[in-house]
Amino acid sequence: MTTELAVLILAAGKGKRMRNPNMAKVMYEVGGKPMVEHVVDLALKLEPRRTFVIVGWQKDSVIQHLRNTHKLVEFVEQGEQLGTGHAVMQTEEHLKEFSGDVLVLSGDVPLLTESTASALVGYHRTSSAVATILTATLRDPTGYGRIVRNKDGSVKKIVEDKDATNKEKDIKEINTGIYVFQTKELFQGLQQLKPSNAQGEYYLTDVFEFFWSNKLRVSAVKALDAFEVMGINDFEQLQRAQKVLALRG
Repeated sequence: MTTELAVLILAAGKGKRMRNPNMAKVMYEVGGKPMVEHVVDLALKLEPRRTFVIVGWQKDSVIQHLRNTHKLVEFVEQGEQLGTGHAVMQTEEHLKEFSGDVLVLSGDVPLLTESTASALVGYHRTSSAVATILTATLRDPTGYGRIVRNKDGSVKKIVEDKDATNKEKDIKEINTGIYVFQTKELFQGLQQLKPSNAQGEYYLTDVFEFFWSNKLRVSAVKALDAFEVMGINDFEQLQRAQKVLALRG
């Protein structure tokens, strides 16, 4: 029996470093259309059972645009932007009867390809893991969480840059923020989250601590092209994405 897939697209953020403070970050265009539309296009190619776009800041512009272009998309509002974990929590009620896998995508990562997303989901389903992380290798991984693996290739921990030892800082494999989860374990982990940080936010990455503390396997698969997983947080990165898309033709 084929495992069903639900896709969650995180699209609630403000984009404080972009040029227009009144525009939702995911509505900035790459290749002639908003970056979130690229992500929705990708999601629907995977033929998910359900596709949710989690909206917040300037939600009306995102909803109106996508309703005109993608009739199968559902919207969930994150009233307060309290982190990525909090965003995913907003979908729990909608997925309480769903028992498949949940793919979490970022609305500001518009260059991810269908082949890489399919490889991530496929590897997850063959690895006996409760969660699988999409990773990438960067020449300069400064600022990114590092992936520390066990001898069998599974993920031992994610170390944030500010917490990494000198040896861990030498690791070039980074967490991209794109994941696949088993639904039940995902929401069990989310229920354990506490906003124990200065920002008072719930981080999705913290669910992995719940998995590891319960001896649940976390796997990872590496994107072949690091440009695919480039997030867009400022205008310079937006211009770079435009160039990459143009080179793809």
